[in-house]
Amino acid sequence: MTKNSAGYFFEDYSVGQVIAHAVPRTVKMGERALYHMLYPARHALHSSDRFAQACGLPFSPLDDLIAFHVVFGKTVPDVSLNAVANLGYAEGRFLAPVWPGDTLRSESEVIGLKQTSNGKSGVVWVRTRGLNQHDEVVVEYVRWVMVRKRDVSAPAPDTVVPELASVVPAADLKVPEGLDFSRYDFTLAGEPHRWDDYEVGEVIDHVDGVTIEEAEHMQATRLWQNTAKVHFDATFREDGKRLIYGGHVISMARALSFNGLANAQILAAINAGAHANPCFAGDTVKAWTEVLDKAETDAPGVGALRLRLVATKDGSVGTLKGADGKYLPGILLDLDYWALVPR
Repeated sequence: MTKNSAGYFFEDYSVGQVIAHAVPRTVKMGERALYHMLYPARHALHSSDRFAQACGLPFSPLDDLIAFHVVFGKTVPDVSLNAVANLGYAEGRFLAPVWPGDTLRSESEVIGLKQTSNGKSGVVWVRTRGLNQHDEVVVEYVRWVMVRKRDVSAPAPDTVVPELASVVPAADLKVPEGLDFSRYDFTLAGEPHRWDDYEVGEVIDHVDGVTIEEAEHMQATRLWQNTAKVHFDATFREDGKRLIYGGHVISMARALSFNGLANAQILAAINAGAHANPCFAGDTVKAWTEVLDKAETDAPGVGALRLRLVATKDGSVGTLKGADGKYLPGILLDLDYWALVPR
């Protein structure tokens, strides 16, 4: 009996298949320390127990994207070990805070399949849920990924492309229990801007940039136990380059957005996301945000902003696509999300 595993290839998936991913992970303060080392992350709610307690929480939760990365990393051996590229996200919701000491596990359902025109790979859509030790769903999302075929002569499965919502309705956003921004300390948070100060259509240049180093992105990807070959094995791509994990770019852009969105304390949902172009070591990531929508919540002092976060490697601001409707080559990430902010 063969003891090792080559992972799943495109022809191994079927619509309706449910995969329970291996190796639950208990997350503690070490994850926070490493996260804040790898990214310039400094949102106050995820940095200070006393700040979080003043906002109605028992103590400071772990950064929302720590939960996302841990849950995502569990799925890689079964979903994207043989991926060509991770293509996009939709219908993401952060449903409960993750506290130090929580144990996270992941499960995914295959909801769509489509073979590519060259017959060498196919797109797989999965709906992933991350659950804690109480079997509570803390984060869920749909993603789709292009996966190599093991045998290019294998017959193509029936094409099933799922219908996905373009945006998570504001009414479906989950506000953490007890969250109260009515006594919010803007001085400690780092900026005076509240929900009312942002206008739909406003574009914010986050100014700062970070050049990604080879060792740094590999450390980050190992931290999340992401084993996708394209991130580590320089022989896996024809150009001999290691592809930067797309989540690394998401976290970098989110951290850079602090300059102008320091009070966007909590990620509530991911409406849509696309890794528009590959990112490699040596690229300098910068970011800008467009305000797409605003919504009220029932929580005291808490509003929601729908934001389009764009990461670039050329420093451009305000333009995403060319006349042909395709992403410009300098665009790395196009992420549409909801954030909770003080009113």
